[in-house]
Amino acid sequence: MANTYTYELGNSLYLNLTNQCTNKCKFCIRDYKDGVGENNLWLDKEPTADEIINDIDKNPEVYDEIVFCGYGEPLIRLETILEVAKWLKQFDVQIRIDTNGQVNLIHNRNIAPELEGLIDVISISLNAKNANKYQQLCESDFGTEAFKSILDFAESCKNYIPKVILTVVNYSTTSIYECRKIAENLDVDFRVRQLCKEEE
Repeated sequence: MANTYTYELGNSLYLNLTNQCTNKCKFCIRDYKDGVGENNLWLDKEPTADEIINDIDKNPEVYDEIVFCGYGEPLIRLETILEVAKWLKQFDVQIRIDTNGQVNLIHNRNIAPELEGLIDVISISLNAKNANKYQQLCESDFGTEAFKSILDFAESCKNYIPKVILTVVNYSTTSIYECRKIAENLDVDFRVRQLCKEEE
């Protein structure tokens, strides 16, 4: 089966850059599905920026949104995102990144300024009210250091990206109330994501 680098959901186009991730979340869809809908999102080769661009076979302006997401942590492929986003900016389309927020630990620097003028919305998965709960649920490669880094990244993104959203999965151990308070204290948007069910 050919690698799926781009796929449509609703009226949005999703860009699948990598299967690499720094988390092993207990609720991860990758543990029981190969993709979304009819799209198998496992890759045997990560795409270059040119391959992503060439795979976009419609005018990007027909979509409500272009989303860097896929089946991994997209910001691991930061340089590819920057190159594709620069190309997309010639079109009138909203660009979003869905991320676990650990990118500054991944790249050993604050990358938020590099997204300025390229990314319109960033959706950051919070999923827990504190570092220990986060590590129990998401099992980050960075250990309990990950949680503070996520909050710091969200705070920094406010200076460079028009819309910052903290999200949580509606999971049995998640304190939605406490997570909402964190978002309010950071003065960013908040959204609850529904847990994907195997039978869906």
